[in-house]
Amino acid sequence: MSEVSDNETGETHRRTYHHGDLRTVLLDAVRVQLEAHGPDGVSLAQAAREVGVSSGAPYRHFKDKSAVLEAIVADGMDRLKEGMREGRDAFAKGSLEAVAGTGQAYIDFARHEPSVFRLVFSLTEGHQASDALKAKGAACFSVVMEAVALYLKRPVEEPIISRRAYMLWAFVHGHSFLMIDKKQIAQEYSAIEWDLLMDAARGFLDLTPT
Repeated sequence: MSEVSDNETGETHRRTYHHGDLRTVLLDAVRVQLEAHGPDGVSLAQAAREVGVSSGAPYRHFKDKSAVLEAIVADGMDRLKEGMREGRDAFAKGSLEAVAGTGQAYIDFARHEPSVFRLVFSLTEGHQASDALKAKGAACFSVVMEAVALYLKRPVEEPIISRRAYMLWAFVHGHSFLMIDKKQIAQEYSAIEWDLLMDAARGFLDLTPT
């Protein structure tokens, strides 16, 4: 059970709390706010009201708003990594399509959750100093590196793998931001996105190593 204060009447009543994981439910509510209003529009009190708990309940799981946003970023990076893996694994191992599939998943994440995507790559206070978030970023990049290594039939530790993976990442990342920024050229090329990804993968990966 949890107490909830009614803003209009001031009456305090008790509401049965049915959520099995308050932290997850709160993050879902905050994510909706983030997509609708951006980071400045996030309110823990509003999120608490929406899920039917007291205004103090979020602070059992999060120190403050910054901690909530960091949790949103961490969760987003985990989901991005899994999406990229699924995009890669939807195609034959070691194929050019598997490489392009990681990029398509990346773009799709940005398209469906633009505010979370922006937050992941912003310099929100404290995020750039988080070893945990840096590790999650490295895990996302490793998905691309693994796909590239399999295609080139080289060990993932070779410097050429990270170089080629970075080239692909930069292309996909740039297109993703141009798209969510609603730049006209990105909207035009979004219609042939898969062809672009295949062209980029072929162009970058079939270069003669130097």
